[in-house]
Amino acid sequence: MSQFFGEDGKVIPVTLVEALSCYVVQAKTKEKDGYQSVQVGFGEIKERKVKKPQKGHIKKANLENNFSGFKEFKEIDLKVGDEINISVFNEGDKVKVSGISKGKGFQGVVKRHGFAGMPASHGTKHCLRAPGSIGSGWPQRVFKGMRMGGRMGAERVSVRGLEIAKIDTENGIIAIKGAVPGKKGTILEIVGPGEIIIS
Repeated sequence: MSQFFGEDGKVIPVTLVEALSCYVVQAKTKEKDGYQSVQVGFGEIKERKVKKPQKGHIKKANLENNFSGFKEFKEIDLKVGDEINISVFNEGDKVKVSGISKGKGFQGVVKRHGFAGMPASHGTKHCLRAPGSIGSGWPQRVFKGMRMGGRMGAERVSVRGLEIAKIDTENGIIAIKGAVPGKKGTILEIVGPGEIIIS
């Protein structure tokens, strides 16, 4: 994250996102596939890591890139080989940013679900952060979805209503107001009003 001063002198906290160009490698139609969508390739890796079906899509689209990932978007009307870059966005646009959140490992109920824990006085011993009762006696099992300790984070998170503060077209960087999901290097999906980009 970073920050800069606005025209009114107030500090604006932003997250700097490197937005590389993405390319349409496959287009699906309702007539042939039953639904309309496009498959977008992004990033670059060595050829040996690209799977055979994706290799065929890249070759058919006459693209030389060996992409590190692919993502499909429904109800989008683009042609194979089309480039998607940050020029589809404008400063002030409201966007939805999705990504894999930071993994926090195995956590207890206080951190994972916001439980208050037991009182710190009146004889409480060894169970300050305990979950308390976890259900009834019958049917002799814990119901699914019970809020208990377990793995926390490392799941897909979407944040809506984030604003694009600045766009650096030369360096391919978008400054998004506020925080976005994930750690440094996380692949993000940025969806705007009618446009799509992956960084």
